[in-house]
Amino acid sequence: MVRFGVADYGMNVWEGGCFSLEDRLRRLKAIGYDGIEWLKGIDFHDAFENAVVFHRLGMDFSSCNLDKPEETFKCACAFGKSYVWMPSKGRDIEMKDYIRHCRNFTAAAASYNLKAALHNHMGCRIESPEELDMFMNEIPEASLLLDVGHLAAVGGDCVAVTERYFDRLSAIHLKGVEVTDASAPMDTWWKRFRLCGIAEDALGIDFAGIIEVLARRGYDGWILVEHDTHLRDPYVDLKNNIDVARKYWQEFNK
Repeated sequence: MVRFGVADYGMNVWEGGCFSLEDRLRRLKAIGYDGIEWLKGIDFHDAFENAVVFHRLGMDFSSCNLDKPEETFKCACAFGKSYVWMPSKGRDIEMKDYIRHCRNFTAAAASYNLKAALHNHMGCRIESPEELDMFMNEIPEASLLLDVGHLAAVGGDCVAVTERYFDRLSAIHLKGVEVTDASAPMDTWWKRFRLCGIAEDALGIDFAGIIEVLARRGYDGWILVEHDTHLRDPYVDLKNNIDVARKYWQEFNK
């Protein structure tokens, strides 16, 4: 069954951090979410205690993120998760070196029965649609955590990519994009764009088309709303976002 969660980076930016996991989860549950993206912890004991908070409240997480890769593998495996994030690197690393690192990471994750999920992102080694296709071809064992906002901002066709890599999707980030300074170069993408909510998108991302693909092909993973830059109370924005996402999901699952 599909689950709706929050990739809560933008909440941390607005609030200055997560000061009470329980409060955050309670408030997100009240507006219709099933969880947040990551179980975090400074060590295994901390991760265990945080998992108790999630499950006591009837909430969940899609993956784990601890301090070291091996700790993340073990934590995700122990909690029965299916994927972990592939390490992101900047655009200064040679592609051949990044491919080698990610191939090794993918093999290590597989030893824990986990998929290693590439997360496309502006300013990172895998940014453009062409780089994404090349990477997925080079490492066929890799899965994809597709960020439709970052893909659309660099000219990618989000519906086509969702269709093409549907069988390799670990999760999907839904976010909108607003152009704030078209004169800013792409290597300062954070000045050029504001990554915002679904309802605020000004770039024309076809969220209905993306969700139609997911529904038609029987997606049962996480749909994660990520609103990077809030301009008001995040819970107001996130309620608007999930209302739009659930509306499309229900429309295509009649």
